[in-house]
Amino acid sequence: MKNYKVGIIGATGMVGQRFVTLLADHPWFTVTAIAASGRNKGKTYAEAVEGRWKMTTAIPDSIKDMVLYDAEADAEEFASQVDFTFCAVNMKKDVIRALEETYAKLECPVISNNSAHRFTSDVPMIIPEVNADHAKIIPAQRKRLGTKRGFIAVKSNCSIQSYVPALTALQEFGIEKVAVCTYQAISGAGKTFETWPEMVDNVIPYIGGEEEKSEKEPMKVWGHIEGDQIVAAAEPVISAQCLRVPVSDGHTAAAFVKFRTKPAKEQMIEAWRSYAGRAQELELPSAPKQFLHYFEEDDRPQARLDRNLEGGMAVSIGRLRDDTIFDYRFVSLSHNTLRGAAGGAVEMAELLCAEGYMD
Repeated sequence: MKNYKVGIIGATGMVGQRFVTLLADHPWFTVTAIAASGRNKGKTYAEAVEGRWKMTTAIPDSIKDMVLYDAEADAEEFASQVDFTFCAVNMKKDVIRALEETYAKLECPVISNNSAHRFTSDVPMIIPEVNADHAKIIPAQRKRLGTKRGFIAVKSNCSIQSYVPALTALQEFGIEKVAVCTYQAISGAGKTFETWPEMVDNVIPYIGGEEEKSEKEPMKVWGHIEGDQIVAAAEPVISAQCLRVPVSDGHTAAAFVKFRTKPAKEQMIEAWRSYAGRAQELELPSAPKQFLHYFEEDDRPQARLDRNLEGGMAVSIGRLRDDTIFDYRFVSLSHNTLRGAAGGAVEMAELLCAEGYMD
């Protein structure tokens, strides 16, 4: 695989910091440009994140002295320095939509961690192990944008990564209905316990917009391409409730599933353990060798013990039981800033490079 020059837009935020650490020693990608808001323009990366570096490892030497661009004002110069860019910014949705289209039209593909384009009908929302084939919509998007190389591909919401992969492996049994409750870490809000002391010894039963995303986004992920758009799946029906809990990293989901024909527990566990996607076929650098892990222990998965499984890119499942209302219930877990955010975006970029969309 050739080496690609990559950028990070929104490099100073929490997800941006994850990108910085993940890309520092990547075998295919070299960071050649970083950008943030205008107030950080001209600062070195180390200066811009001084006092607010949230990662447990030091700022990589290869990036700490890089000078930041203004993500909006310097778009043309930034785009000329990279083969494609990652984007994770904190702006209004209409501003993000315009910004990402600007870069795409500058022939700079955008791998976005933002929600602004998730329901643009020709923008693929890819989980590489689940719906890698949705990349086939990119030529239609390029036609709309009038580009040769440029396009936008987006990550799904971090919360659905904890249960959508587990459900995908069970689709062969005909899922009719799903109820899910997610217990979401504070890093999903870009916070730590130091910056959000109110979360200590507390649970907040509301995360703005999260339940709507958790019910709607899986349907696009499970959808199909029809002409120049991705058409959402019609089923299963999903009911979601999302809570913020006092955990640093790792989103946990309690899922309840109704099937058209109830499978045996052993069939479900085998479906999970044998499941692999395109990312595993291609042996992408960030792809976990075993995507779905099932635990037999009654007290697993646990965020502290299992969120970093396979470099934080695996999904952990456990507590499969018969249910009194649905057919079965189970618990699943994923790392929200690795599998659910920056790590998943890097894996998506690897997929798109391997499939030739970045050439």
